Amino acid sequence: MARQTPVGTFGKGKRGISTLGWAVRGAAAGAAGTTALNAATYLDMTVRGRGTSSTPEQTVEALAAKAHVPIPGDEEHRANRIAGLGPITGLAAGIGVGVVVGLLRASGFRSQPLVGTVLTTLGVLVASNGPMTALGITDPRTWSATDWVSDLVPHLAYGAVVKTTMDAFDRP
Repeated sequence: MARQTPVGTFGKGKRGISTLGWAVRGAAAGAAGTTALNAATYLDMTVRGRGTSSTPEQTVEALAAKAHVPIPGDEEHRANRIAGLGPITGLAAGIGVGVVVGLLRASGFRSQPLVGTVLTTLGVLVASNGPMTALGITDPRTWSATDWVSDLVPHLAYGAVVKTTMDAFDRP
């Protein structure tokens, strides 16, 4: 029997799909959500004529320094590696949150569309901005309203796409 809570329903989980199957579906939904997030970000950059954020690259450098793992290469090759690794951190966060959503599905958690979108959006906001905040690269308390909208809208796109995709996987 399913148990109803304010955020969703907890009940029989798997629906004939293995836990690994749900995790893979979550990864696919996370990849789709990350594509939506990137598209919304690039559209914002196009409309407002703003440049790319350097925070992903700063995060890579800070993480490498904390882990005492040098990023090899001369100045140019090292910079290129960092430029490549920066977006990979976003992909890892987006796909990772998708996997968590898939595992929640495997456990039987279901939510209404708006609730699921908001919860997923909050999850990916923490997964992407949390490390940057913890490393001192950014401080959301100092962001302007425009900064918040520029960050929140793409993450909402992510949340909506992940929720919609997972709901589609859940249909018989």
